[in-house]
Amino acid sequence: MSDVVYSDVKFTTARGNDKEVTSPPEETTYSEIKTLQTAAEQPAASQQVESNKRSKVTSHRVSLPVLSVLLTAAVIGLCVVCFEYLQTKKTLQTLKDENETMTKNLQTMKDENETMNKTLQTLKDENEAIRKNLTDRLSEIKQCTRLQHMCPKPTEVRNNETCLKCEEGWEHHGPTCYYFSINKSTWNQSREECRGRGGDLVQIDSREEQTFLEKNVRNKMKESEDRFWIGLTDSVKEGRWLWVDGSELDKSLSFWSGKEPDDWKVQNPDGEDCVRMGLKERSGDLWSWFDKSCNMPHRRICEKAAQTPCHVCEELQTEGQRSHQREWPCWLSVVSWQLLPLLFTVSVSLRSFIHLHSLWKEAAKKNLCNDFYFFKDKNQSF
Repeated sequence: MSDVVYSDVKFTTARGNDKEVTSPPEETTYSEIKTLQTAAEQPAASQQVESNKRSKVTSHRVSLPVLSVLLTAAVIGLCVVCFEYLQTKKTLQTLKDENETMTKNLQTMKDENETMNKTLQTLKDENEAIRKNLTDRLSEIKQCTRLQHMCPKPTEVRNNETCLKCEEGWEHHGPTCYYFSINKSTWNQSREECRGRGGDLVQIDSREEQTFLEKNVRNKMKESEDRFWIGLTDSVKEGRWLWVDGSELDKSLSFWSGKEPDDWKVQNPDGEDCVRMGLKERSGDLWSWFDKSCNMPHRRICEKAAQTPCHVCEELQTEGQRSHQREWPCWLSVVSWQLLPLLFTVSVSLRSFIHLHSLWKEAAKKNLCNDFYFFKDKNQSF
């Protein structure tokens, strides 16, 4: 750029040879005069401008590669960081999956352990029940020599037959034991007491059974009204007589006395819905059933199946001696036919359980140790 010079300019007018100086007007006029540089000054200025341009271009050329290198390094570093982050995230997810799998395996092993414990408890309960059964059998063995009912005579016993027994206080007849009570109670109470002894009120199914009961009842009666309850009632529906097992009375096997049943309602407005039996004055009279109010107290006849404690067999003796049959010792028959299968079952069950339990413990120990060290190594590497 050139400097601008402001200056007062005087103008002269030539008249002939005289020079007349014209004075400036009252208002001074300023004129902008651009001074031109000399020819010597112009090359120097051009060289300076060219030098400045060259320095600017050189600095630009140097800074651009540096910036490119820095940007490339930044991008590479960012990529490395992202890659490590992804790898770390993937490793963490793998560890989480392995931890979840180990947790599931541990829960499965806990469930299996609980199942094994339940199985062990079941086996213990079965073992306890078997021991209790053994104790009961041993008590029966001890009582075998004190049976009230004796086995049949040797001449009446055939091979593989069994002898039956009844508990003390019960009377044996055929395959059944009968209990004739001493105390008196209502029909429902009598039935509960029979159930408490393992039986029920008697149900008469044959003429031969009625004959046996009638004879025993007549011998036990102290007076004409000292009769015994039996398991027959029409309390569900009037006139429909049912035994205690729910079966209906067979009219061909009914043994009503005289005009019985009469459902007499003088003593009880509800009538007479339960049956008692017994005739003191007439011997051999099977028609000895009488209906009576169920709330009246009487003695009772209970019945239940007889037990089979002993097996008998025939022993042939040498020629010239009389063959006879004898009873095997009670302990030998019980052990042979009842105790040995139970003991065998217990032995097999316990051996199977112990074997399975040992296998499970080895597998569980091995799996837990492997999973533990695997997980530990993973954590250390991470």
